Amino acid sequence: MPRSGAEARARLREAALSLYEERGYDATTTAQIAEKAGVTERTYFRHFADKREVLFDGETQLRDVMTAAIASAPLELSPAALVMSAYAAAIPLFVAGRPVAERRARIIATSTALQERAHAKLAALTQAVIDALGERGIPEPTARLAARAGAAVLERASHAWDGTSAADLQLLLNEAASELRALSW
Repeated sequence: MPRSGAEARARLREAALSLYEERGYDATTTAQIAEKAGVTERTYFRHFADKREVLFDGETQLRDVMTAAIASAPLELSPAALVMSAYAAAIPLFVAGRPVAERRARIIATSTALQERAHAKLAALTQAVIDALGERGIPEPTARLAARAGAAVLERASHAWDGTSAADLQLLLNEAASELRALSW
């Protein structure tokens, strides 16, 4: 039996990933995940609201790192630079989470329900960035544009990233941001 909440969450996440890969998302139950993790189903529900949430563990930490980076950044930074500083602060999380993220992406691609949840989670993260920018006095329309542009830069960079180096991801983020700046109407 896991002794800490973090250990139980990690075991539940690994059990869910394994079972979703083996049996598919729809064919796997929370009871099966709990059993494979060596905990009770009640313990499962202490950590996750449903069988989808286990795939999105770490979302709170990512949001907190990004919003803290925006809050603590130098006052003179532009909205886009603030968003990029938030992604730069999150690079260690992206590097550490890459093996799980790759597995998770394959599982999400197989289920409309998981795709919808992933979209909702991304929207919530974007809103948290917008709110953090707003707390710095940036008007909501500008904050929304900067947050969405930043998400596009991250998407571009992460698709090109091999997942091994934080420096490589930072370089790819910089290149994608430069590419966005170079686009003109």
